[in-house]
Amino acid sequence: MVDLSIIIINYNVKKLLKECLQSIYRDTKRISFEIIVVDNNSSDGSVDMVRSEFPGMRLIENCQNLGFAKATNQGLRESRGRYILLLNPDTVVLPNALDEMVEFMDENPRAGALGCKLFNPDGSLQPSCRSFPTLRAAFFENSGLERLFPRNKLIGNYRMGYWKHDCVREVDQPMGSALMLRRNAIDQVGPMDEQFYMYYEEVDWCYRIKNRGWKIYFNPRAEVIHYAGQSTGQASGNMLVERYRSMHKFFRKHFGMIPENVLKCMNFAGLVLRITLGAVIIGGRFLGKNREREYWQYRKEILMERWRALIRNHRLWV
Repeated sequence: MVDLSIIIINYNVKKLLKECLQSIYRDTKRISFEIIVVDNNSSDGSVDMVRSEFPGMRLIENCQNLGFAKATNQGLRESRGRYILLLNPDTVVLPNALDEMVEFMDENPRAGALGCKLFNPDGSLQPSCRSFPTLRAAFFENSGLERLFPRNKLIGNYRMGYWKHDCVREVDQPMGSALMLRRNAIDQVGPMDEQFYMYYEEVDWCYRIKNRGWKIYFNPRAEVIHYAGQSTGQASGNMLVERYRSMHKFFRKHFGMIPENVLKCMNFAGLVLRITLGAVIIGGRFLGKNREREYWQYRKEILMERWRALIRNHRLWV
């Protein structure tokens, strides 16, 4: 059995996937590991790149996009490691990050999952931990209060805007971009729930792990660069729909139908508020210079794309 099984779900990010794989081999020295790449029907030559430049690597090639949870479970069934790392293909592993994470898990036997410190490509911090979602958090977010008071420990509790990600601590849900899990914890709670096509699958996993008595930690000594949204950003309107859909499924699964319906009402009201404010801001910006008008035209197109996607999927709200 190897120390670590690294599962990477890829969709049309060949260049970033190559850089990610290179960083793992280059900067992981003290542990044994295997890499399992699950490709969700990419059309950019990702599969050919893996076969030609990383021969012998375990590769699962899907003939359709199965979503994140199903693809992850495919990788889990093929894995042999004491620990499992979910790693996005749009990441770069910095020196000794994975060594540090495995050693931390070895030293903390009640740790069921572990997150690391994420950076944006420009070197700025990428906040990567949140509390579990609640109706109170949904109210603060949809009302705009969370944006106004992100560092308030009550109002900003969900996104943890008051915390600098600078110390080891217990958390609820580290971002799934680089999330390590103990195999024993997975054996207890089961694999990812495949009803989640995209988003909230790792939140659901962490929620189940914590409910079984395991601890979930954040370790800032392990560092990874994350080029956020490179796969999901390819269809922003559809991904926004999927985010809402998965959020509603999570509430229905863990809290019941009534909280889910309350959440739907709050989400719809918050969406209308953001669309209205966005339209007012964009309309005002069109009075500026030509270059500014081009930018705000672009923002308008994104806004309308997302609005149309949400309207087409009216069942989200009923």
